[in-house]
Amino acid sequence: MDQVFGTCWVFVAHESEIPNAGDFVQRRIGLDPVIVTRDGKGDINVLSNYCRHRGTQVCQTDSGNSRFFKCPYHGWTYSNNGDLVGTPHMREAYGTRLDPKEWGLKRAPRVDVRSGFVFASLAQEGPSLDEYLGGGGWMLDILVKLAPGGMKVAGPPERYQINADWKAGAENFSGDAYHVDTLHFSNEEVGMIQGTSANAEMMHSYDLGGGHATLGFPWAQIGMPMWGYPPETVAQFDLSVLDDAQRYVLETNPPTIGNIFPNLSYLRVVSPTVPGGPPSVVTSIRVWQPLAPGKMELWNWQFVWDCQSDEEKLDSYVTGQLLFGSAGTFEADDTVAWEGSARAAKSAWMQRENLSFNFEQAGRTTVDLTPDPDYHGPGIKWPTGFGELGPLNFYKHWLAVMRGDSSSTTTEGRSS
Repeated sequence: MDQVFGTCWVFVAHESEIPNAGDFVQRRIGLDPVIVTRDGKGDINVLSNYCRHRGTQVCQTDSGNSRFFKCPYHGWTYSNNGDLVGTPHMREAYGTRLDPKEWGLKRAPRVDVRSGFVFASLAQEGPSLDEYLGGGGWMLDILVKLAPGGMKVAGPPERYQINADWKAGAENFSGDAYHVDTLHFSNEEVGMIQGTSANAEMMHSYDLGGGHATLGFPWAQIGMPMWGYPPETVAQFDLSVLDDAQRYVLETNPPTIGNIFPNLSYLRVVSPTVPGGPPSVVTSIRVWQPLAPGKMELWNWQFVWDCQSDEEKLDSYVTGQLLFGSAGTFEADDTVAWEGSARAAKSAWMQRENLSFNFEQAGRTTVDLTPDPDYHGPGIKWPTGFGELGPLNFYKHWLAVMRGDSSSTTTEGRSS
């Protein structure tokens, strides 16, 4: 928890969740509860949700609007910028006013925003957010910056617990194209998706450096440019915000599923709202929250464009929940499968056998792994979904972070 979540930039909220002064949401960084607030000056704060008196959580509510947070234990009260504003019986208990800064809620040392996504770092020093995100931020911009007003949450996050490690979700979204035609074939049988057997063959894998990775799908190749958005939505996109390399990605293999290290993932797919019905484009943002070894909580948001019609927003939300909600047709497949790794890792028998999982595709695949020479963006783009390159590189970067040498990791030689 300290080596990864105590040093990396971690996604905590989206600006659209706290648009007004006094708005707040309760989130976590690793295992620590935090309050993300917008104070009276409009500034965003990420505050530790531990009272400075005895550590009780001062905020017990998922979201709301308040100028103050009052600890239920002894009544210490804090401003929504974290300052201590009062304690009961201050004269009798302390004789003088306690310093509001010294005894205020602990604040994340660094908070920054990229394309509406609020990140916090618990490290006093280190790379800036833009430096940390690197190619991951460059790819995220393709996903969420295309239209005036950008994207916003369609509702509060759905949350549910899974008996799997947080890394299982991050690994999968880093580029596991290999599982789709097996694990998700039932979705093809009921008409929610087609052509699953060609998924790994058609996908392109991006290693963006820094542990960030994406799979891109050639939507235009199957007659659905721009992920299949309707013409009236595409007409509002402004491609001038993208550079030439980003436009190449958008036109050929736009980001479809990806992970920003450590635990922020995204996907964008098109599917009918009901089998046989008109298609709707889904943008799902999810966070894999660690709870304990072999246990996590999945936080899942549906995102929509601010410029979309109310009907299109609703269709996108409903389709997203149908596919990737807690009872979603895809989600149920993934979350059950991921539990196997945690069980195997805890098995005394498998430990005696010195069990190793198989990550040998990168060295054994017969598919050409020559990087795309026409791609001039950050990192490397491989014109295939085979090789398990994204998951393998996720774990390489995780290991580097655990060893404290993540600054030395690059995208060079990642396929070896």
